[in-house]
Amino acid sequence: MSSEITSFSALLPAQPRDCHAVVVGAGTMGADVAIVLARGGCRVTVVDSAADKRAALHDHVLAGLNELALGHRVSRVQPAAALEEVHWADVRLVIECIPEKLDIKQVLFKQLVALAPGETVLTSNSSSFPISAIAQGLPTQERMFGLHFFMPAHLVPLVEVVLGPHSNGDAAQGLCGFMRGCGNVPVLVRKDKPGFLANRLQHALSREAFAMIDEGVATPEDVDAAVRFGFGFRFLAAGPVMQRDHAGIDVHCAAAATMYPSLSNTAEPALALRERVAAGRFGMKTGSGFYDWTPETRQAERDRYDRLLRQGLEMLADELPPLDKSF
Repeated sequence: MSSEITSFSALLPAQPRDCHAVVVGAGTMGADVAIVLARGGCRVTVVDSAADKRAALHDHVLAGLNELALGHRVSRVQPAAALEEVHWADVRLVIECIPEKLDIKQVLFKQLVALAPGETVLTSNSSSFPISAIAQGLPTQERMFGLHFFMPAHLVPLVEVVLGPHSNGDAAQGLCGFMRGCGNVPVLVRKDKPGFLANRLQHALSREAFAMIDEGVATPEDVDAAVRFGFGFRFLAAGPVMQRDHAGIDVHCAAAATMYPSLSNTAEPALALRERVAAGRFGMKTGSGFYDWTPETRQAERDRYDRLLRQGLEMLADELPPLDKSF
């Protein structure tokens, strides 16, 4: 790492419009991340060796930006077939969005260390591997972070900024500020634990949900309804911590004392999950999971899902970081 760097909070420009960012991987997540960066005004180079993904990038980014009346910024996103095609001299941020295989991520980051300037922030969107594992043995660990988006990245506001044991705290704060400039709600995850923050919470809920399905307490349909139209509905207005203040911490503490002893603490996935995996029922991508899917019903469900996410964004608009639409 360059010995000239003295202020890690200054590694990223204060305004995304002044940044050249690189997204490695033009798949579903990488293409959506490109929309996120472009709506903040970044110049973005998206690197992918697959010609079909590069060809589809323009229309996908344009559609996402048009929803914000920012279609003119599509020109700020450009594809590249290889890392060597990138103009690395002014790159300030890299976001890796390649497949979830640790060995290829480690190879990629070794290449990035060699190619990117010493002040470039290097991040991984991995949901499986801690940044400490990806960064192992590299001299750039102070400026390496997990930057975990949630699908679809351009519709779900949350992004997790995950620190490894050697990540610099000032740089992390700078990255959080940068992502707010792109319209995201960043949360700082101070310990690089499996699942980070949001997925740990999500899996804790899911473990109990599928345990109740295994026990015959409720059907999959009723579990979904209980979350969507019950406490999950309220989560749009307040998270679990704020909910305690609304309802009374004493009430929830007493309820916890009653329920916690009977909650599932199994260390293995539920039978309802393992049976479907064994049968090849992986969900939409195989045509069946807990529900059955045809190409038509799958598309209809995805359209419904995205439509509701957009409506949720409209409801939360006053609480989301504002975007600079002046250019």
